[in-house]
Amino acid sequence: MTVLNITLEEDGYYYVNGNRQVPSVSLYMPAGATKLRRMLRETDDLIVCPGVYDGLSARVAMQLGFKALYMTGAGTTASRLGQPDLGLAQLYDMRTNAEMIANLDPFGPPLIADMDTGYGGPLMVAKSVQQYIQAGVAGFHIEDQILNKRCGHLAGKRVVGLEEYLARIRAAKFTKDRLGSDIVLIARTDALQQHGYDECIRRLKAARDIGADVGLLEGFTSKELARQAVQDLAPWPLLLNMVENGAGPVITTAEAKEMGFRIMIFSFACLAPAYLGIKNALERLKVEGRTGIPDGLGPKHLFEVCGLMDSVRIDAEAGGDAFANGV
Repeated sequence: MTVLNITLEEDGYYYVNGNRQVPSVSLYMPAGATKLRRMLRETDDLIVCPGVYDGLSARVAMQLGFKALYMTGAGTTASRLGQPDLGLAQLYDMRTNAEMIANLDPFGPPLIADMDTGYGGPLMVAKSVQQYIQAGVAGFHIEDQILNKRCGHLAGKRVVGLEEYLARIRAAKFTKDRLGSDIVLIARTDALQQHGYDECIRRLKAARDIGADVGLLEGFTSKELARQAVQDLAPWPLLLNMVENGAGPVITTAEAKEMGFRIMIFSFACLAPAYLGIKNALERLKVEGRTGIPDGLGPKHLFEVCGLMDSVRIDAEAGGDAFANGV
């Protein structure tokens, strides 16, 4: 039997079997993917993710204390390209936007990001997954629409065959495993319009069986169908995409939790209100010659939301004087 003697001295040093050791502290900061995976594995909470599309919307969601975020493909396409969600945003657009959002705060909430169809065949899917991992994305969903895809809440969607869809899932799974990443792979199907509910369940079960971590059936037409999907795929965790005024009914977070969903994303939670706010302000500017921004909502307040005081603190602690006269 080995005896280990540890002696702690008043000066903070300690001795192991008579050998002097220098105390050290190792700061371990889990990656966003690890955080998200732990949330799924170690809790039964519904993970509510507001749909953010740029740095400001993400900062507001973080300020309000949301535990996870979702980068919407529709919002990214609209804000970065000024285009409708018709598959026009490609890997570069999506990855660079996700990377910026995921790295706003290294201690912040994990980010789930839309990956559309993976932007090509298996090799392109593998490249996309690798770039999302390197960007710090915590989870992503990949779908079975044809490459010329469209928003999941528009009519006329078409999906690829089952084997082509599964090739995308296999390529994603192989890549994350090869890189030793905890990134959460979410298998999405948009087959409901074209093939019906049973085919959606068949596709999601097949994706589950080859290693997808979470399932997403897009475009539920009723609450009953949403509840049935959770039951048919239990205990596999499901994600619910809630798009108000979209193709399906409004389901609240309380209802989704009661149904058994594990993740809930609100794709248009920021984009739609932003459109209304911008439109109202510009209409007022055109008619009255002013925007009517409320008192107190000046540049400094907006910059504080975006981390102004953190910047001031970092400069001061480093010995700088850039903000010695205030901001």
